[in-house]
Amino acid sequence: MINHNQLHRKLDTPTFQDRLIKEMRRAGIATLEDANRFLEHYLPIYNRRFAVQPAQAADLHRPAPAVRELARCLGVKTIRCLRKDFTIAHERRLYQIHDTVRATQVQVEEQLDGTLRLTHQRRSLGFHAITPRPAAPAVAAKAGQRPRRPVVPKPDHPWRKRLMPTRGAHAAAAGT
Repeated sequence: MINHNQLHRKLDTPTFQDRLIKEMRRAGIATLEDANRFLEHYLPIYNRRFAVQPAQAADLHRPAPAVRELARCLGVKTIRCLRKDFTIAHERRLYQIHDTVRATQVQVEEQLDGTLRLTHQRRSLGFHAITPRPAAPAVAAKAGQRPRRPVVPKPDHPWRKRLMPTRGAHAAAAGT
C-alpha cells in the first residue's frame, strides 16, 4: 500500500501530476483503495519510463549528524553584543560570562529543550544569569583636589572672533 508521503514525493513533478490524474480518470478510479491498487501497478511503469541513471554510482549524501549535533543545529541562534563588563542581554535577562573573551559579539543558542548555550567562534563559554547590572567602580577624586571648572574664553579671545567677514562687509568690499 502506498502511503501519503510516498505519493506526495512523487507528485512534486508537474508531469506526474498531469499524467496520474488523466490515467486515474481513464481507469475509473473512485475510491482510495482503488487508487492504491492502481498506483502499485502504475508506478513501476512510470519509473521505468522516466528514470535517469546517476552520473556517479557512489552515494554522495552527507552522513546524518548525531542526535546531539542535530539538536544544536535546530536551535535558535542570535548574535548579542558583549559589553565591556562581560555581560549580555538576552530575552530581557542579563548574563555574566565567566571566560575572558576578546570579542564584541557572542552567539546565543537556544536549544530545543529550552537551555541556553553561549559561544564565540564555536567555543562554548561559561556564564550565569544575573539580576542587577554590576555597578561600575566609582572613580575616586584625589584627596585635597577641587573639581575643575569649565574653561570659558574671554570676550576678546580669538576663538570668539569671526573667521569669515560678515555679509554686509563682503558685499560692500565687492561694490567699491
